[in-house]
Amino acid sequence: MASYDVIVIGSGPGGYVSAIRCAQLGFKTACVEGQNALGGTCLNVGCIPSKALLHASHQLHEAQHNFAKMGLIADNPVVDWTKMQGYKSEVIEGNTQGIEFLFKKNKIDWLKGWATIPSVGKVLIGDETHTAKHIIIASGSEPSTLPGIEIDEKIVVTSTGALALDKIPKKMIVIGAGVIGLELGSVYARLGAEVEIIEFLDEITPGMDVEIQKNFQRILKKQGLKFTMGAAVQSVSVNDKIAKVNYLKRKKDTEHEVEADVVLVATGRKPFTDGLGLEALGIAITAGGQIETDNHYSTNISGIYAIGDAITGPMLAHKAEDEGMAVAEVLAGQAGHVNYGVIPGVIYTHPEVASVGLTEEQLKETNHNYKVGKFSFMGNGRAKANFASEGFVKIIADVTTDRILGAHIIGPMAGDLIHEICVAMEFGAASEDLARTCHAHPTYSEAVREAALACGNGAIHS
Repeated sequence: MASYDVIVIGSGPGGYVSAIRCAQLGFKTACVEGQNALGGTCLNVGCIPSKALLHASHQLHEAQHNFAKMGLIADNPVVDWTKMQGYKSEVIEGNTQGIEFLFKKNKIDWLKGWATIPSVGKVLIGDETHTAKHIIIASGSEPSTLPGIEIDEKIVVTSTGALALDKIPKKMIVIGAGVIGLELGSVYARLGAEVEIIEFLDEITPGMDVEIQKNFQRILKKQGLKFTMGAAVQSVSVNDKIAKVNYLKRKKDTEHEVEADVVLVATGRKPFTDGLGLEALGIAITAGGQIETDNHYSTNISGIYAIGDAITGPMLAHKAEDEGMAVAEVLAGQAGHVNYGVIPGVIYTHPEVASVGLTEEQLKETNHNYKVGKFSFMGNGRAKANFASEGFVKIIADVTTDRILGAHIIGPMAGDLIHEICVAMEFGAASEDLARTCHAHPTYSEAVREAALACGNGAIHS
């Protein structure tokens, strides 16, 4: 038995960041992790490996479509799937080892095993009980599925299985047109698979700014992804290594069946709190399975806190990280604030899609008086030189105050470009502030400035 000031349950982005901040603030800290490596879903079977495969597959696309235009002759590039998987594994290992180093540097104990909270101030791992003044639940989430679908992670897979297939499938069906489905669908489409995405709703990426949404789907179609929209999947069966997906077209009420080598079930994620003993403790849980917390991440049981995917809000690694730092600061008597109005969302396809703040649709619902500035990457010299001119930057500002209310980008490096707008919004900046800020030439970021100029007297290069 060991005694700590803080025990963090889970070593994903929320958990390990929280543990580090707790240690930095002077708390004797431990972090519980049952997997063989630190980093949680994000580093091991989520954000990091998927970005590795997205990067590798994009390089293949560039070799096939753009190298020759630049005088780089690489005839018929070949995919070595085993080597690509090895590259992905090296990326994962480098990141997880980095967290181990940070734990040692900050004198954080890694308690290996699965945690149960038998009572307030106690954490049971195997046969050992450890005590802590504060317990932070950062247990993350797991893939959710649909009734009648049995996951085997070989033919019918979640994102975890899709990242480690034995071979590149000839045909892949993706159930769900959200972030995970579109990213992994893009990977396998670039690698040569026929990819069909089946979505229950009539549009992809629900909640996204509609103008971006429509352009995004159009671009993905040009890249070869097939979309079947308004379709309710009824069942998935496997026979002789072939998967059959049965779905109902909702408007026509007609039944259909399609076959594939692999079916990726990408229908979202749900909090992973199994085995923690929350019900016995009396911790309040929402109807969606999230742990209820107050504004300081405290549950209804004193001394027990929760952050990240285990609580309400977007299931994003960076949201969990911010909450991890905030709860540590709360425990140290500081403010520990997170601005939920300025949390960016990014889809790492090519082109990337990024957004922050409000959409036009949300502003219309509240009759907010707003203006829009847009600029196409077709007018950006760097984008044209790099064969990356599809897409645009869209900035939404208040008509009266010119304060930036939201921004939506589809185009090259959108996930990086969005952050100067995040910083501007954090400081309550006007679009004119962005427009009057000198941006280096030639850079993609000039498109952000041009969109800001378009909120005023007009963009220069359009």
